[in-house]
Amino acid sequence: MKDRRVIQWDKDDLESLGLLKVDVLALGMLSALKRALALITDWRGPPPGANGGAPTSPSWRMQDIPREDIATYEMIQKADTVGVFQIESRAQQSMLPRLKPRKFYDLVVQVAIVRPGPISGGMVHPYLKQRELEHQGQRPPPRYKELEDALERTLGIPIFQEQVMQICMIAADFSGGNADELRRAMAAWKRKGGLQQFHQRIVGRMVEKNYDREFAERIFEQIKGFGEYGFPESHAYSFALLAYLSAWLKCHEPAIFLAALLNSQPMGFYAPSQLVQDARRHAVEVRPVDVGHSGWDCTLEPASPGSTPCAARSLQPAVRLGLRLVSGFSEAAADRIVAARAVSTFASLDDLARRAGLDPQALQVLARADALQSLAGHRRQQAWHASGQPRRTALLADAPHREDPLVLPAPPEAEEITLDYASTQLTLRRHPLALLRPRLVQRGWRNARELGALKDGCRVWACGIVVGRQQPETAKGTIFVTLEDETGSVNVIVWKGVRERFRQALLASRLLAVAGEWQRSPEGVTHLLARRLVDMTPWLGRLATSSRDFH
Repeated sequence: MKDRRVIQWDKDDLESLGLLKVDVLALGMLSALKRALALITDWRGPPPGANGGAPTSPSWRMQDIPREDIATYEMIQKADTVGVFQIESRAQQSMLPRLKPRKFYDLVVQVAIVRPGPISGGMVHPYLKQRELEHQGQRPPPRYKELEDALERTLGIPIFQEQVMQICMIAADFSGGNADELRRAMAAWKRKGGLQQFHQRIVGRMVEKNYDREFAERIFEQIKGFGEYGFPESHAYSFALLAYLSAWLKCHEPAIFLAALLNSQPMGFYAPSQLVQDARRHAVEVRPVDVGHSGWDCTLEPASPGSTPCAARSLQPAVRLGLRLVSGFSEAAADRIVAARAVSTFASLDDLARRAGLDPQALQVLARADALQSLAGHRRQQAWHASGQPRRTALLADAPHREDPLVLPAPPEAEEITLDYASTQLTLRRHPLALLRPRLVQRGWRNARELGALKDGCRVWACGIVVGRQQPETAKGTIFVTLEDETGSVNVIVWKGVRERFRQALLASRLLAVAGEWQRSPEGVTHLLARRLVDMTPWLGRLATSSRDFH
């Protein structure tokens, strides 16, 4: 803003001084959405006007994404939300088929309910029960009529921070100043231990006014949970909007969504490998990094004939992986490649090296990533030719280099996959577990697709690459593990006792085998309840994988 300065300062000091306090969230999804909207504009053109009329804007904006889209909500209800803001976590994905968001305010509740506040206060199951009754047309009258205004929008169950404060004002006779004092204590209780003083003031007064003690105690537990982390309703609205916009992109423009996510890394729960695997399962064509086509960012290209159409739009593009995914390669070198290629296509590896100013080390990095295939053949050929390139002085920078051709055997598939992961952390070839599948079948271990068809209560073994571990504070020592194989992913629940018995396998494995009970809820939520864990990492050989762990 002109003639304005914005500075950072301690939030508590600002509040004490009575100055305006603004919470500015630097979210990776905002960058991804901005990139996605630019890609839609480049690929699709300007957004359609109202009722199919003339465009009102030359480029896509957030407000141009259609609201309350049925297909988007159907996708969300299935927990098909890898990459979607906020509702991509394990806990959120488990909740989605139960809450079944059908409209925007459902998403507002969805992003707020899987938080320590509602969970600690025991509000989740009562809300789901009330929601089910409402869908059956059997919504009961409010338990406490005087609280109806505060709780009606969330079916009589407090979900948001403001609702708890309203309840304290109505049911415990708090003044506005008392409620604000409570808000401050909720924000700082772990540091200052200031919440316990409110217990008698809230619970005692509510009981005096004939509120059920269990209800009053649940309210106080929720207040303590908000001290851990809870959402004001306005905050939940903002997050729900980003969740909806990113879900619409995933549903209707999956290729563009993938490119935007990859160009915005690091962000989110999932690494590029999982994002690419998920997109390919949604019929997105993903093409490898190649100096003849790739820029620094992932880009869009016309799809191959016969590609699957998008859910509700014209043929989706293919995604060309960018040089940004190549470990050890610089953006400046990528820019030189793009600039030289704009003049004319590269005729040879020597031509690339001369015109883009690439030294032997940069060429070796590209060869290791299989990014020179259009100029030098398979990976071993690329490495051979790259190693033969001379280090050029300024005087001889434009001098051509000639070398007799050498024919080398192509590397085996396992070597290719290992080098893919080492150089770009992902592969477009077969999944590593596909190579191990014969050994897994011999042991009777199921893949993700087979598990998905099983009934509740089956005892099974499964094995997959560990792609994520989560240990929420509200889970009381339980760890949630996500395994990936060539057919999909498996959600594993590891209780505290099992965690202690198999701690080394749980925390150190990159390839993990799990014996346990397959569980399926009436809503279709599935997971494997672990009884035994075995570290199978040696089976991966030199394959380097990584997981995104959250504690």
